[in-house]
Amino acid sequence: MRINLILISNTCNQDIWFLCKQLFTADEYFFSYVCGRLVLNRFINTNSSDMKTQSRFSLVLSIFMVFSIAPFLSPEAFAQSIKPTDSLAGAEKLIALDFSAANQQYLSEGLIDYLAFYQELRKYPLPNQVPPAVWFNPIPPGKALSSYSFAPKGNPVKKNEIKLPADLNALAFYPLGDLAELLRTRKITSLELTRFFIERLKKYNAQINCVVTFTEDLAISQARQADAEIAAGKYLGPLHGIPFGVKDLLSVKGYPTTWGAAPYMDQLLEETATVVEQLEKAGAVLVAKLSMGELAIDDIWFGGTTHNPWDLEQGSSGSSAGSSAAVSAGLLPFAIGSETWGSIVSPATRCGVTGFRPSYGRVSRFGAMALSWTMDKLGPICRNASDCALVFEAIAIKDSRDPAQFDLPFNFPPATDMKKLRVGYLQKAFEHDSINRKNCEASLETLKKMGYELIPIEMPKDLPVHALSIILEAEAAAAFDELTRSGKVDMLARKEKGYWPDIFRRARFIPAVEYLQANRFRTRLVTEIDKLFDKVDMIVSPSMDDAQSLITNLTGNPCVVVPNGLYDGKHPGSISFIGQLFDDTTLLAFAKAFQDTTPFDEMYPPLFSAK
Repeated sequence: MRINLILISNTCNQDIWFLCKQLFTADEYFFSYVCGRLVLNRFINTNSSDMKTQSRFSLVLSIFMVFSIAPFLSPEAFAQSIKPTDSLAGAEKLIALDFSAANQQYLSEGLIDYLAFYQELRKYPLPNQVPPAVWFNPIPPGKALSSYSFAPKGNPVKKNEIKLPADLNALAFYPLGDLAELLRTRKITSLELTRFFIERLKKYNAQINCVVTFTEDLAISQARQADAEIAAGKYLGPLHGIPFGVKDLLSVKGYPTTWGAAPYMDQLLEETATVVEQLEKAGAVLVAKLSMGELAIDDIWFGGTTHNPWDLEQGSSGSSAGSSAAVSAGLLPFAIGSETWGSIVSPATRCGVTGFRPSYGRVSRFGAMALSWTMDKLGPICRNASDCALVFEAIAIKDSRDPAQFDLPFNFPPATDMKKLRVGYLQKAFEHDSINRKNCEASLETLKKMGYELIPIEMPKDLPVHALSIILEAEAAAAFDELTRSGKVDMLARKEKGYWPDIFRRARFIPAVEYLQANRFRTRLVTEIDKLFDKVDMIVSPSMDDAQSLITNLTGNPCVVVPNGLYDGKHPGSISFIGQLFDDTTLLAFAKAFQDTTPFDEMYPPLFSAK
């Protein structure tokens, strides 16, 4: 009987909520609703056996409370009117605690005070762009920034003469560096190259679904400016005149920034993200804003699913879905993605491209959607590691608008004897990588042939690593608190368990104490990983190892993911290289050395052949 009564109460509950929202102001309707709900719940706890009578009576009584009493209650009066003592026992169970009955009265009074504080906080707007005044520092306690050494820049790689292909369609899969040389030597103009890639985007977007917004007018203007500068001898560097796209969590003034989510489809932000500004300063040409899984999860956005160019029946993975798919299909030379936990590595793996997740704090996130202030990172997705280095050099510029950023040198290629690097590998993780195991074993053999003695290592085991994922969930829930409380979160496409509506709601029950405790364990994790890099200079890992991915995203270590073959004859697999904190230079040089030895970065999906 009680289950049926609860169902009745839920139906009444929806009616009460609707009435309150229609009749009262934002502040009033919350209190009106809760007052009506309290009466309803109290009545549910009676022993009445006449469910129909109870349903009618409880609804009428609740509506009476809504109309006659609740609108006249201030938040303070409301706080004084409720007695949460009866609910404390259940709440304690949710957080695995058991306080003595003697403490219940003081506890309940304190919780009433907190409720008033919460309502006071919610009166004021707090845009996604406002960060908390608490920062994550990836440097272990007791270690100074000055203790990190940076190799000087080595001799530049000698450029071979690049010829314009007889069939210009072949340009679709040219590495960024080769396109740059064609532009520098004026064998092709930026305007020609820009129109070429815009046409490919328009031709294939219906199949891949990777473009949210074309910035064609802006691109044509920027391309013409690049051509004029190059013709005048004002060559800005290897990105000058190169078309690119950005994940649609980066703001561009004058264009929508949708975050891949229906509630933000028409959002216009009056700022341009630092990463976009820096690329434009380097002369690059922005042609499109690219799809992302809604609010940076998966590959489904308000426009549908972004598809894997290698298999159009499969999603591209995400959340840097459009960035990975567009580069894979030869629709753009490079794109910008982001990673909090796997959002560059996963789609780069699925789409068979090279993705670079820099050290935490190396690239400014100003103008980027915040998901987790202490874990978000921006990085390039390209055809190879050399191209990633070219893009990274342009975007790793100090910006005071991101207080978590570090101003550090990037000297590529480094004057480092790569043969002397100590390379560790996650032996047990490779043993469990069933899908791509054969290719990964071949990659390990390649590294041995390159002269490296692989050292078996393990990630820390004596820490509650998986539990630390509550850090991301709590921060994400805070970043989108207003979305959740307004009910607009239900406009998102994915509502099942493990997606944002579910995560944002349940994260509301993560105690602040546990969030801080998790971050204290995170400090220990940072220290343990730093000690691990006392033994090795580089770590090789299966790309889709969840433990490694979570750990290194929490510690802020950089990662390069590179394709290493087709595991079933038609789907790309990959392998990941993890570097020491802030040693992005050596990491990219190591990935380049691997790719110089293997052909996998030259693979492209047959469906999008340049012919």
